[in-house]
Amino acid sequence: MSCLSLMVQGTTSDAGKTTLVAALCRILKRRGVRVAPFKPQNMALNSAVTVDGGEIGRAQALQALACGLEAHTDFNPILLKPTTDKKAQVIIHGKVALDLNARDYHEYKPRAMAAVLASWARLTAAYECVVVEGAGSPAEINLRARDIANMGFAEAVDCPVIIIADIDRGGVFAHLVGTLDLLSPSEQNRVKGFVINRFRGDISLLESGLAWLEERTGKPVLGVLPYLHGLMLDAEDAIATAAVDGKKATKLKVVAPAYPRVSNHNDLDPLRLHPEVDFRWIGPGETPPPADLIVLPGSKAVRADLDWLRSQGWDKAIHKHLRYGGKVVGLCGGYQMLGLAINDPLGLEGQPGATPGLGVLECVTTLENEKQLRNVSGHLLLPGNPAMSGYEIHLGVTCGEGLERGAVQLADGRRDGAISADGQIFATYCHGVFEHPEALTALMLWAGLQETEQVDFAARREADLDRLADSVEAALDWEKLRPYLMPG
Repeated sequence: MSCLSLMVQGTTSDAGKTTLVAALCRILKRRGVRVAPFKPQNMALNSAVTVDGGEIGRAQALQALACGLEAHTDFNPILLKPTTDKKAQVIIHGKVALDLNARDYHEYKPRAMAAVLASWARLTAAYECVVVEGAGSPAEINLRARDIANMGFAEAVDCPVIIIADIDRGGVFAHLVGTLDLLSPSEQNRVKGFVINRFRGDISLLESGLAWLEERTGKPVLGVLPYLHGLMLDAEDAIATAAVDGKKATKLKVVAPAYPRVSNHNDLDPLRLHPEVDFRWIGPGETPPPADLIVLPGSKAVRADLDWLRSQGWDKAIHKHLRYGGKVVGLCGGYQMLGLAINDPLGLEGQPGATPGLGVLECVTTLENEKQLRNVSGHLLLPGNPAMSGYEIHLGVTCGEGLERGAVQLADGRRDGAISADGQIFATYCHGVFEHPEALTALMLWAGLQETEQVDFAARREADLDRLADSVEAALDWEKLRPYLMPG
């Protein structure tokens, strides 16, 4: 029997494509369908290490979790990781292929499409249904030629499409009608209906607009999804800066710099969402405020982001913070920044050379051509030896006297990272150290709490996927969607 498929495209970025695909995947899994997620091309600095030793966008790893699957490179065959405003690292089937500027990548797209179609063939041979996520908007006129992310892909594999729009940002009818009007006749015929996302209020006040939209376009509205507060779902790229509802008396103040090429910022979600933590991302032009804990997250351009930190006064703020007994965590690129220098002899992040580090750890990092990609487990070298699991994804190799006191003992026998001699700095290449409940508790106690409640964010993520799926299942017209999603 042939594999079914449905593609979710959006009128804009952040319209809700990722969450709708995740919800559909979880719904189908619960109904006993062998389902997989797919995103032909993703541009994101948040990535995950896969079971086959590559990397894909974190959104597709989340969607794989919704399907009950381990993340695999076929779920996101093309990943673009911006290194500057005009250039990106091109990752194909989980491995770095080359670095290209936007114009050169446009010329490269036919080769990228071959990788997309190879993954598609493997997935459609292995699963009963594949739910596909588009990228950005299908109506970007300047990107339509050689498109592999939206309608170009859908036309190539004959995949039906639904379009989702975010009513919370306003202009939802203009977004939907305008997007449809800018498609070719064959692409318009491929659109099976619309979904309106993030609605709050009295739906009876929306009904006249829905009737007008269906009459104007000839396409059905397949559902109006409610605004769901407080979902803990991994962001594809944008940093979540909104205040978290429901916090009362927080006990630990944590800040982190939102530097221009911050990557895998979802590492900090367990802190941001923890009921006892007052967490803030600090953006450009903001003075670093007093805090109990400063966390330096990962970076896709460590030397450039280190220069940015200095321009914003973070170097002085971190030294002052440490003088007054504060704690600092450095994750991946943030770990590298804490050392004496970052050497880039091959020019992997720009011009060959070296950038002085913050100088608070006695170590030096040298960037090397081969990226380190692996899933890891072990325990933190903190009181109680709390268990942890996560992944490594970095170019640099770090060495020096400051690494004599490691931060993490890995199950493969390696010791990773460093705890400073005074116990104020915890640095590691391991992403995900805040995810495990025991490790999170230990790090919060190390950072200054006398006691803290244990919170399991993996369980919270699973519960939120089910909550999302329940809401979407109740809101969608399943009779109209069934032919594209349910075999038999």
